[in-house]
Amino acid sequence: MKIGLTGGIGSGKSSVAALLAKRGIQVVDADAIAREVVEPGSSGLAALVEQFGSGIQQADGSLNRAALAEIAFSSTAATAALNAITHPLIVERTSQLFALAPEGSVVVHDIALLTELGLGDNYDLVVVVDCPDEVRIARLVNRGLTAQDARARIEAQATREDRLAIADVVVDNSGSWRSLELQVDELFERIEREAANNAS
Repeated sequence: MKIGLTGGIGSGKSSVAALLAKRGIQVVDADAIAREVVEPGSSGLAALVEQFGSGIQQADGSLNRAALAEIAFSSTAATAALNAITHPLIVERTSQLFALAPEGSVVVHDIALLTELGLGDNYDLVVVVDCPDEVRIARLVNRGLTAQDARARIEAQATREDRLAIADVVVDNSGSWRSLELQVDELFERIEREAANNAS
């Protein structure tokens, strides 16, 4: 059973992924894969350096993400060049990780851009972690962003309405940690039921 887990920046998607992993569900983390495919010595990093220059590397040869972002998001052409390099590598590695899962097992794909990439139909269940924008902004400010930067990052992603429109399950993360845990318990029970039905 393949589950898509998404939510906007500051929504707490990673917290839900961690709670599901704690309950024994395999989680494939899109952000971790995006970092893995551009590690030092990788073909991904070599292609980025060829495209954008050696200025995107740290002194130790690793990727300087801030330097890359400054160049890659300076124009639509540069962003397209970045995506042309990284997206195929991410898709390939994601497919490999899903293929490694035992037959009949449940795998959660933790992916921020599920809505933006139009991937909703790829999953048996789409879980959206949701909370009001003001709550998300407050969380991001607590992480060190300015309110203006936080709002800009939220506006650069899909709207809440677009995400909620593709949700099979909505986890409301505007309350307490205990409230989140109880909702994840309910989600886990539903996943177990549906996985059992799929297997029978």
